[in-house]
Amino acid sequence: MTTTTPSRPGTSGGASGGLVTFAAVMLFIAGLLDLFRGIMAIAKDDIYVRTPNYLFKFDLTSWGWIQLILGVIAVLVAMGLFARATWARAAGVVLAGLLIIANFLTIPYYPFWSIVLIALYAFIIWALLVVTRE
Repeated sequence: MTTTTPSRPGTSGGASGGLVTFAAVMLFIAGLLDLFRGIMAIAKDDIYVRTPNYLFKFDLTSWGWIQLILGVIAVLVAMGLFARATWARAAGVVLAGLLIIANFLTIPYYPFWSIVLIALYAFIIWALLVVTRE
């Protein structure tokens, strides 16, 4: 009689390394894009579309600083993910959640781009949470 081990939800082994690496690459790229988006808003905020009747009305230069800081942190967390640091997985999930909120609040300025980044950050959260430690 053969015994089978009960399957656990999540991924382990070679696939988990690939998911974490892919999440790290995506977080690094998205972090760089957020960093550049922040620099763009700080340096010349008149390139953004103006929406005068938006409920969450903030100064675009402030949004630029928020995007810049979150982008730098995202790049640093991605470096931790490349090094397989456990703290980086937890920080990546929290940071991706914050970036989802930040991109949700910027939907009126660039709707398509914000929605693409929201989906990307949601995938990063999934990839970091589905992996189990061996």
